[in-house]
Amino acid sequence: MNRKSERYDILIFGNYTKDTIISASGTRHVDGGGFNYGAHAAVALGLRVAAVTQLAKEDFHVVRNLERAGVDVYAKATATSTRLKLEYPTSNVDDRILTSTAFAGSYSLDQFAGLEAQAILINGSVREEVPLEVVRGLSARDAFLVADVQGFVRVIAPDGQWVNEEWPEMEQVLSMLDVLKTDAVEAAFLTGETDIQKAARALAEFGPKEIVLTHRNGILVYAEGRFHEASFYPKELVGRSGRGDTCIASYMAKRLTLPAGEAIIWSAAVTSLKMEAEGPYMGDEAAVRSLIDSRYRA
Repeated sequence: MNRKSERYDILIFGNYTKDTIISASGTRHVDGGGFNYGAHAAVALGLRVAAVTQLAKEDFHVVRNLERAGVDVYAKATATSTRLKLEYPTSNVDDRILTSTAFAGSYSLDQFAGLEAQAILINGSVREEVPLEVVRGLSARDAFLVADVQGFVRVIAPDGQWVNEEWPEMEQVLSMLDVLKTDAVEAAFLTGETDIQKAARALAEFGPKEIVLTHRNGILVYAEGRFHEASFYPKELVGRSGRGDTCIASYMAKRLTLPAGEAIIWSAAVTSLKMEAEGPYMGDEAAVRSLIDSRYRA
């Protein structure tokens, strides 16, 4: 679509992933990608959202779905979409094996020309997606720069598995961020700390003003020297994939106007509702508010 002149509330980018999810409940095929989960969550909360992505022409139904939801999508057609297999061998939703058979490619700064936003959310899947020069270029803009650590610690091994590897550019990237999203496993990998509060503090020392950390039971936020926590309350756990992507996008959607202690509640509520079904959150703000009133304000 053509570039628009208005400034967005949030710009989210990352490759679409064509997901095959394997668990005890069976095998499912789902449209994934952090940008996809995140954009749906942010637009459901009433924000003006832009999404930048890369995917094969055969998968452009994802673009159309986002546009119908109210998201402005700037998509680059690539030879192939990123294809991903997610295996959950146990009942622990944080225990999963990721394997890729195709990769849609990396981003360049020119893909963001003319796009401005209050917050820019880097939501890549693997390190190859977002080069350091892209992060550096985006950090120079008048915007909150937010990143999910998964897109920097994960690499594609020779056998196709997505594995966490030492991140040589960690100090450089973290020094440019306003908000960092991580999960408990990634935080422990980067800091050596299994205590999530200690891990969050350690990551903040590299520069991010806020740390948003997900774990199997909820969210921890470290902001302005204080910790905030909120639990997840899904009626049933069906859609684990996209949990963190939904969390950080909905957190930033509310953090633009609310303090961290309030934004985390909205984030936990949206993420809880998202986990009740496969795919992105497709509900509205009223449903989120109802869950907040019943479970977080009671």
